[in-house]
Amino acid sequence: MSHDYNPPDVPLDVLHLDHEVLLVNKPSGLLSVPGKGEHLADCLLSRVQAAFPDALLIHRLDRDTSGVMIFALTPHAQRHLGLQFEKRQTKKTYVARVWGRIEEKTGQIDLPLIVDWPNRPKQKVDHVDGKAALTEWRVVRSASDETRVRLMPKTGRSHQLRVHMAEIGHPILGDPFYATGPARDFPRLMLHSETLQFRHPDGGKGTRITAKCPF
Repeated sequence: MSHDYNPPDVPLDVLHLDHEVLLVNKPSGLLSVPGKGEHLADCLLSRVQAAFPDALLIHRLDRDTSGVMIFALTPHAQRHLGLQFEKRQTKKTYVARVWGRIEEKTGQIDLPLIVDWPNRPKQKVDHVDGKAALTEWRVVRSASDETRVRLMPKTGRSHQLRVHMAEIGHPILGDPFYATGPARDFPRLMLHSETLQFRHPDGGKGTRITAKCPF
């Protein structure tokens, strides 16, 4: 990754801002947090903190995934939101374009995941030592060679959606790790975090923020 890191030079796309939270639309190709080494210092967190010095990290998205990310603007909000993520009380919806035609309309994938140590940061299914991972999916529309789906992860494992879709024979288009052949040959990973639902740290009101899918 270090040699081909060329993050997009685009302005910060703020979706929502108030006294406790900031939500932005992360572009594909930008790290959420800095990597190891000066060449991997540019990331969404550093860009956000340049504009909002009090911003605190809550969660991450993969470098190649775009879409909604939330930051706390106070320590209280960071604790409040951190617990919601930890207890799986937030709801996330992703949009993906995947390889092949999926005939069923809805389904779920229940396959435990673990890091593939020799091939880090790749993950793999491991029924003995893997951590539980559950993804629900719903077809939006299908063509002969690809399908647009909404993905609702019920757990938050690393690369969960990418591994799960590849395991059922429908890798996400443009995935450099889990897609092969023509399924890889796309300008970006076709995975976008479309909506995030959470309880607002100030008063607990249910809040839903959406970032329009760019593909």
